Amino acid sequence: MPEGGAILVVDKIKLFEKAAGLAEQGYRLVQVCCTKKDGYELTYSFDLDYRLVNLRLHVVEGEEVESIGAVYPYAFLYENEIRDLFGVNIVNINVDYAGNFYRTAVKTPFK
Repeated sequence: MPEGGAILVVDKIKLFEKAAGLAEQGYRLVQVCCTKKDGYELTYSFDLDYRLVNLRLHVVEGEEVESIGAVYPYAFLYENEIRDLFGVNIVNINVDYAGNFYRTAVKTPFK
């Protein structure tokens, strides 16, 4: 694995596989971030012994992203938030709030 702070651009199809590999090595999920940039840019950050590894993927409107909740159960918090605020289609979330994680005046305000 690259030195800490590395950003590895991955295809959305490989996200779960890469996250599972990091889990097997003992990495913990630190955060999942989303920003609107030519579609959406998602960054999943993992830590092991104060070394960060970031998996970054680009998603266009309407594409599905597989949840990593099977290997990081608490990812449901980030995944529901991203779906509610940005409208990113994250599928198979282990605790799925179905678009009701946040109450906002505007549906998907960052879309």
